[in-house]
Amino acid sequence: MTSSESPEEPAAPRGPVPGGLAGLFRRGGMGREMTKFAIVGAIGTAVNFLVFNLAMHAFGWQTVRSSVFATVVAIVTNYIGYRYWVYRDRDRSSRTREMGLFLFFSLIGLVIENGVLYATHYWVGWDTALEDNVFKFAGMVVATAFRFASYRTWVFRVVPAEQQDGATTAPATPAAPSRLEEPPQAPSPAPAPTSPSTHPPRSQDRAPARNPAGD
Repeated sequence: MTSSESPEEPAAPRGPVPGGLAGLFRRGGMGREMTKFAIVGAIGTAVNFLVFNLAMHAFGWQTVRSSVFATVVAIVTNYIGYRYWVYRDRDRSSRTREMGLFLFFSLIGLVIENGVLYATHYWVGWDTALEDNVFKFAGMVVATAFRFASYRTWVFRVVPAEQQDGATTAPATPAAPSRLEEPPQAPSPAPAPTSPSTHPPRSQDRAPARNPAGD
């Protein structure tokens, strides 16, 4: 390595993106997410108002009934935008759970939105076409704030960083011994002591035989 080259710095560890308000303020995520959410919401608002006025004036439906029907149509439109654009990188492991929570919080938002319209139209008496549209919009603003907080926190959950990187969080387990490996052998016992030799003496150790002819 020459003096002009510098060692490569290790990349910072990638942690999970927090949910709730902490995730909104991390690295400008709040601005991007709210912008996308607002665009989808604007499209849903246009659909909502269009269906609302069409049902009320063209078909002669009652004000709140027209508003409820328009809200349902807008909810379907919004889900497509939220799931496949705003929160397309969020967890998709349980679509049934996601759909159930989305419908649950959407119904609460529907009650908020149309409750404001119902109160002003029937209780207060502001029942002209302009007043109906104004207070429907006011109810939509309150309901949208509720939906934004609930959708991003409970419906479209953040994918853990371990799953994004394809890593697993399971603790490492020791590898199983290979079948080809032989188990350790027990130490062999010490050799037993040998007994004294019982072999006959060698020929040079024997006494010389006498010659009977020479005696």
